[in-house]
Amino acid sequence: MLLTRPASMVLIWWTAIRPRTLSIAITPVVLGTALAWADASAKHWPALVAALVCALLIQIGTNLHNDVVDFERGTDRPDRIGPLRVTAAGWVSSNSMHRATYASFGLAVAIGVYLVAHGGWPIFLAGATSVLAGWAYSGGPRPISHTALGEAVVLMFFGWVAVAGSHWLQSGTPSLDAWLCGTVVGLPAAAVLLVNNYRDLEADVRSGRRTLAARLGRARACHLYAAMLLLPFGLILLLASRGRMGVLVTLSALPYCLRLAQQLRQASTGAALNTQLAATAKIGLILGALLSVGVFL
Repeated sequence: MLLTRPASMVLIWWTAIRPRTLSIAITPVVLGTALAWADASAKHWPALVAALVCALLIQIGTNLHNDVVDFERGTDRPDRIGPLRVTAAGWVSSNSMHRATYASFGLAVAIGVYLVAHGGWPIFLAGATSVLAGWAYSGGPRPISHTALGEAVVLMFFGWVAVAGSHWLQSGTPSLDAWLCGTVVGLPAAAVLLVNNYRDLEADVRSGRRTLAARLGRARACHLYAAMLLLPFGLILLLASRGRMGVLVTLSALPYCLRLAQQLRQASTGAALNTQLAATAKIGLILGALLSVGVFL
């Protein structure tokens, strides 16, 4: 699938890192930090900046690895209806993409050394498993992206690990509320992957990928998607009952989530589902931003 190659290398690599997915990495770090600061923890700005950069590098490395490995496996076929992949398009060689992948993960590990020195063994555990999961999403003999475990892994790492880990970096103490907040932003992040796999369902089945959407079928996948978008509001009420009444501001996003849940059933084209995917990532960002503000109110 050779397409006209842009003249700008910046544009090529900007496309490769999938900028629309990067908010999924940033949001939980900001939320976990906001929760710790709202609880009067000391503000460790270098730790926040390092955590943000590290999260972005892991996400970028995961995206680049997925781009090149899916091309090499033959998963990205000419009939692909999702966003363009630069290796399959012939814009970047496989060797260059592999080098960029290793550079992203390597820089994340280097920055992680500082984070471990600051946060101790819990941060080592969180960081090491995050990098491993980023590689295993597309790599190895049994990639996570080829199984029904993808959404659970996203919830774990873009929800619980990222929020609770960021809270720990600032406070040095565990927090049940951090795990609840992690679920609130982790579920929409998992819903992004569900939409991606819902869009690619037929192609995935043909190539032998047994994703969660492929196993559930379209009707049940729509039900699960709705649950992923609406369950966070029950958790917001639970957070409010625990004394964080300010988080009720997040309920203002409920109508948008209800509309998105209905739209997935109606989306019938690749373009509509790509729009749905972007909107789902956006609502995750909105929920995280509102919750980050709400914990201070």
